[in-house]
Amino acid sequence: MTRHIRHAAAFCALLLVALLVNATRVQVVDSQAYDDNPANRRTAIARYDQPRGDILVDGEPVTGAKDTGEQLRYERTYRSGPLYAPVTGFASQVYGTTFLEHAEDDVLSGTDPMLAPLPLWNDITRARNPGGEVVTTIRAAVQRAAYAGLGGKKGAVAALDPATGKVLALVSTPSYDPERLAGTGSAVTGAWAGLNADPDKPMLNRALSQTYPPGSTFKVVTAAAALDAGEVTDLDADTRSPAPYTLPGTTTRLANEVEGCANASLRYAFQWSCNTVFAKLGVDTGQDAMAGTAKKFGFDTPGLRIPSPVATSTFDTAMDDAQLALSAIGQYDTRATPLQMAMVSAAVAGGGSVKAPYLVDRTTTDDGDTVASTGTRTLRQAMNPGTAVQLRELMTDVVEKGTGRNAAIEGVTVGGKTGTAQHGIGNAGTPYAWFIAWAQEPGDAEPSVAVAVVVEDASADRSDISGGGSAAPIAKAVMEAALR
Repeated sequence: MTRHIRHAAAFCALLLVALLVNATRVQVVDSQAYDDNPANRRTAIARYDQPRGDILVDGEPVTGAKDTGEQLRYERTYRSGPLYAPVTGFASQVYGTTFLEHAEDDVLSGTDPMLAPLPLWNDITRARNPGGEVVTTIRAAVQRAAYAGLGGKKGAVAALDPATGKVLALVSTPSYDPERLAGTGSAVTGAWAGLNADPDKPMLNRALSQTYPPGSTFKVVTAAAALDAGEVTDLDADTRSPAPYTLPGTTTRLANEVEGCANASLRYAFQWSCNTVFAKLGVDTGQDAMAGTAKKFGFDTPGLRIPSPVATSTFDTAMDDAQLALSAIGQYDTRATPLQMAMVSAAVAGGGSVKAPYLVDRTTTDDGDTVASTGTRTLRQAMNPGTAVQLRELMTDVVEKGTGRNAAIEGVTVGGKTGTAQHGIGNAGTPYAWFIAWAQEPGDAEPSVAVAVVVEDASADRSDISGGGSAAPIAKAVMEAALR
């Protein structure tokens, strides 16, 4: 009898050990798989059981939370949603997160372990911290000026502090209200379907995610390559450029929109945007030097994040001379985001140094203690400092007496470059109007703002579109707001 009891006890002990082993497997080894299982509602319920942390502009929240009292309790709200949508993105209980809401989701949702009072505290207690806050570099007045300047037009604006890389404004129009995508009801699914079906693509972040042919604004890069390579040594010397210019190896003749471009100096050609001079200059400078300089500015360099991802701007590295000529004036396959062209302008303003752009100044706990901060970081030297000085002189001439006079600000030194980019089959599309610029207050050692503006404006008359006419006034308003 005693032997049977011992056997039964041993069997019960074995069952207990098996139960403990299985519980350990479920709670430790397989816990992440159960947490990630789409059928597990506990994660979603816990995620929305507390408000998300806020995204701040000028110290004030541009986001909030609404208590619905439902199972997924808190929904995201947005103040001036369309104005800040390219910055915040959306946080949807159905469609996930985008832009800062996505890039800083761990902080905003309270899951970042750096928010915990002690290391490993959350792993032990399985607790969730209150959502932290994301303090942006955006300045509200600059953002509003860019949004108002674009008005109802399709386009984008990116503004930077050349000395630090801080993003001062990031606007894309037409925009949308991200609050329409918060919640779980039929209104949300209807809003999602409508926004995605809209031919104007209001959810497309044109400042970060869309690339355009940069047109004549790319002549800043071409001039930098030519000056650094020694192809041009005197800004006022004749360039031996015919007008019109026959593209190498073809019978295609490239013309200009203005007179006086034949054998024009680099100064005149830059001031009045002579295509023939810059096309020939690109060919004379050569594929390797052109591609190398473009790469130093940030072209063909994937992986840029601010922390939201930025589309890669491109300059083809395998072209014949005719294609190189067109690429040198920002056509053919050359493509750039507005943020990239703001970086080009900022590099000229900053002595040739390309600073890493960033949108988040710091992240904090819910009571304001700093979790992480972003510092100024130099990505690369795009050109010699002497070349940057020469380009600032050329860009100043554009605004003071050339194609960019609509960007002039009284009492302020402004440099700029206009661009009108052809696109579409046979260049039949309405041209994109570009303007890149920087502004420097009297007494300041360096410019304090650099900006890029692109206007699509498919409804405008083709003959009325130009960088100086459509985009320069917007850049002026943005720079004035930044200087204030």
